[in-house]
Amino acid sequence: MGKQRVLSGVQPTGDLHLGNYLGAIRRWVEGQQQYDNFFFIADLHAVTVPHQPADLSRNTYKLVALYLACGLDLNHTTIFVQSHVSAHAELTWLLNCQTPLNWLERMIQFKEKALKQGENVSVGLLDYPVLQAADILLYQADLVPVGEDQKQHLELTRDIANRINFQFGSEDQPLLKIPEPLIQTAGARVMSLTDGTSKMSKSDPSEQSRINLLDAPEVIQRKIKRCKTDPVRGLEFDNPDRPECHNLLTLYMLLSGQSKAAVVQECTQMGWGQFKPLLTETTIEALRPIQQQYQDLTQDPGYLNSVLQQGREQAESVAQSTLQSVRSAMGFTNPQ
Repeated sequence: MGKQRVLSGVQPTGDLHLGNYLGAIRRWVEGQQQYDNFFFIADLHAVTVPHQPADLSRNTYKLVALYLACGLDLNHTTIFVQSHVSAHAELTWLLNCQTPLNWLERMIQFKEKALKQGENVSVGLLDYPVLQAADILLYQADLVPVGEDQKQHLELTRDIANRINFQFGSEDQPLLKIPEPLIQTAGARVMSLTDGTSKMSKSDPSEQSRINLLDAPEVIQRKIKRCKTDPVRGLEFDNPDRPECHNLLTLYMLLSGQSKAAVVQECTQMGWGQFKPLLTETTIEALRPIQQQYQDLTQDPGYLNSVLQQGREQAESVAQSTLQSVRSAMGFTNPQ
């Protein structure tokens, strides 16, 4: 039996931060030899909201370099750009035509983002979950790493796949594989440095809220020094009245590689004046090799282009096979 296939992607918008790394990318790296991995730069998703064309192009290459700098191995992983594989757009349209509108209107993330954008909300934002379903189903993924905020979208993907299989497939030969969630516990939700109840996010307008993977040591030091804490003596995990304390201890645990019990033993009696420099040093040292590798990779744009060319070819072969099966089952003719 072959390896299970894992698929995930990250939008090329803003800088990757510790939440992206500890909640997703590092998990991909640690498990990449166990799975057949397809990781992509979700540039089609990035244009569902207003964007700057120059930023989209620059951030795409930046993200490829960061994927590699974080440890993704091309012997185990296919890295590609979503828009380089045209099957994503075509399968999205075919799925659109079988997806009830009310399935999309009930999506929580759409409601939240639509409120922010008002009359400027795009059809693309409403249709975002169907494109996400196409991303997953094209590659017959077994597992999809998801956080709590994406579980509803994966459920929609499963519903769409079941609908397509029922209408156009058969019990013996389903057209599309039903994906399962790959849920991480520790580190799945790294929280903001300014609010321990909110997820660390690229979309937060405050740079102080997050530590980016490419932040300079002095920037990391400043952000941790200024991060929100509380006046309570001693440090502890899991106290709902001290979300910032729990978050900072969790960051230290994940970046230092220690167990929760070891961190408790080391840090329980500390004050913030003692702990913050410890967290600062640990963060800087954890990010140093990533930053050095990133600098080396960005000096060779030809290599990055070759990675994307190879990734496109590998992704295209799988995606076209799925797309042709769906097209045929739905009754489309193929050009002769």
